[in-house]
This record gives sequence, C-alpha cells and structure tokens, in this order.
Amino acid sequence: MTKLLLSVHVLVAILAVGSITVAASMFPRQALRAIGGEGPGVAALLHRVCRGYAVAGIAVPVFGIATGAQLGVLGDAWLIVSLVLTAGAAALLALAVLPGQRTLLTLAEAPGDIEAARPVAARLTMLTGVFNLLWAVVVVLMIVRPGSTTGA
Repeated sequence: MTKLLLSVHVLVAILAVGSITVAASMFPRQALRAIGGEGPGVAALLHRVCRGYAVAGIAVPVFGIATGAQLGVLGDAWLIVSLVLTAGAAALLALAVLPGQRTLLTLAEAPGDIEAARPVAARLTMLTGVFNLLWAVVVVLMIVRPGSTTGA
C-alpha cells in the first residue's frame, strides 16, 4: 500500500505542481503581450491551467500525509518542514499568484497602457519565483530526508 500511495503522491506532484510552475512562469510575459494588443488567449489558457492544476494539486499533500503515516514518519522534522512549505506555497498561489494573474487578465481584456501593467507583471514574476523556490526546497527535502536511514 505504501508503494501505491507514494507513486500517486509523486505522479500528482509531477503533473500538477510541475504544470503550475511552468504555466505560472510563462504567464506574466504572455499577459504583457496580451495587454500590448495580441489578445488574452494564451494568457487566459495559462491562468486556466494554473487554476485547474491547483485544485488537482490538493492531492499532493493528501497522498504525502498518507504515505508518511504508512512509513511512520509524520513526526519527523523534514516532513513537518515540507508540510509547512507546501502550505506556504499553496497560500501564495491562492492569495497572490492567481489573483495577480486575474488582475493582468482584466487589463488584457481592454488592451492599452502596457507601462501601467509592467509593475504588476514584475511583482507576479517575483511571487511565482518564490512559489517555485518553495516547491524546489520541498523536493530536495523529500529526496534528502534528513536523518534518513536509507543512505540517501
């Protein structure tokens, strides 16, 4: 059962979180292009990808916790830190990245002043980078697992 839980956890992390990190990273540039007059098509698609996979991404910590319970490591510091970072990444996505994307999409619906949108896009780029960095740290913690007896 542990192998099944771990497999689902890793697969969902790759598919959901990976898709969000790529789409969110591409979004600011595409939003600026849309505001510049190219239309919101690509930016809107990237935003839908982020929103959709954010919902699917809820399965990552769910299956991670289930796997941790099976392995008896729920109290280990590396897992607790990973859960805190995951919660932080989720909050950042829900409270800053997705709303920032919506703001830029609203500006793209009536193309015009791209200079006014640049600071919003720059802030969104930074927040997306922080989101991606949080996930990178979680991945490293999952691989290294401080205190692990597996030798990894």
